[in-house]
Amino acid sequence: MPQILKLATAQSRTLSTTSETLAALSTTTHKAAKQGVHLILFPEAYIGGYPRTCSFGSAVGGRAPSGRDQFLEYFHNAVDLGDTPVGEGDDWVERKLPTAKGKEHRGDGTREFLENVARETGVFVVTGAIERAGGSLYCTALYVCPRLGVLGKRRKVMPTGSERLVWAQGSPSTLKAITTTIAGVKLVLAAAICWENYMPLLRYSLYSQNVNLYLAPTADTRDTWAPLMQTIGFESRAFVLSANQCMKKKNLPPWIWAKQPNTNNVAEENAGSPSKQELENEGEEFVSRGGSCIVGPMGNILQGPLWEVEDGGILSVEVDFEDCERGRLDLDVAGSYSRNDAFRLSVQGLDINPPP
Repeated sequence: MPQILKLATAQSRTLSTTSETLAALSTTTHKAAKQGVHLILFPEAYIGGYPRTCSFGSAVGGRAPSGRDQFLEYFHNAVDLGDTPVGEGDDWVERKLPTAKGKEHRGDGTREFLENVARETGVFVVTGAIERAGGSLYCTALYVCPRLGVLGKRRKVMPTGSERLVWAQGSPSTLKAITTTIAGVKLVLAAAICWENYMPLLRYSLYSQNVNLYLAPTADTRDTWAPLMQTIGFESRAFVLSANQCMKKKNLPPWIWAKQPNTNNVAEENAGSPSKQELENEGEEFVSRGGSCIVGPMGNILQGPLWEVEDGGILSVEVDFEDCERGRLDLDVAGSYSRNDAFRLSVQGLDINPPP
């Protein structure tokens, strides 16, 4: 019997404030619900923002005061989900952690807001966010069920390039796949964030958990991204959703407009990045062109890539999850095609066997 669901990826951009972005997420999810969507993916760092073009006043051997001011702004835009820097796993998911006296919940209410959006719309929401815990920031993906609330959260284990200056490394234990049933269809889903998808062993840790829905929120706007998603679809025999932001330079967050120091000499406070007026003059130039897409379990592109659509870009498609099993006739990279008698992968703190 066909196992039909409607999947969507939202090419949504971070707005000027976190509250505006959360409101936009709600609006987009309500719109998707009216289109019959069961599950929607938002981009990497959607809530809190991806700090594209920002140097944070840093060069090897020095940091300028203006860069610290920018980090302060970025830190304030991040959300507090009530977790600890180490990450409390299932205890956090199941709300077993202590709350402050007089408080109903941990964190700043973002978790509860997302749960309410999912509950109101009946749509399973997966979104990227910048999470603050203690004094550090983490690039996070949240899985939000309309019936049960947040089912899981994972933190990017390997920030890329300059991201490592402002994002801490997450625990590999958060690569745990999530199981849920939507409209009678059993899903095993997991997310690899941006260039984690270029880590073959990390990809294999998800394949080993028998995922049939592979999620790839990203900030990579290169033409090479869609072929990678096709490879992952073909390797995993899973449906692949990838969501990226599309943004013009003039729509970068206001705190990036501030003049940044010349990173060749951090003692100088000369202009490095464009001012707000310069951004407005440059107008329509894209700093991220998007490229969101949906790929089938045989590596075929079902929707996208969507380029240079900054607002309102939703890709959706009805799929039959039995196609994942049809694809296993000749390829199951973590099973019949794995030679697991000869090759084995272990991940610290993570059981990579298929979940029950």
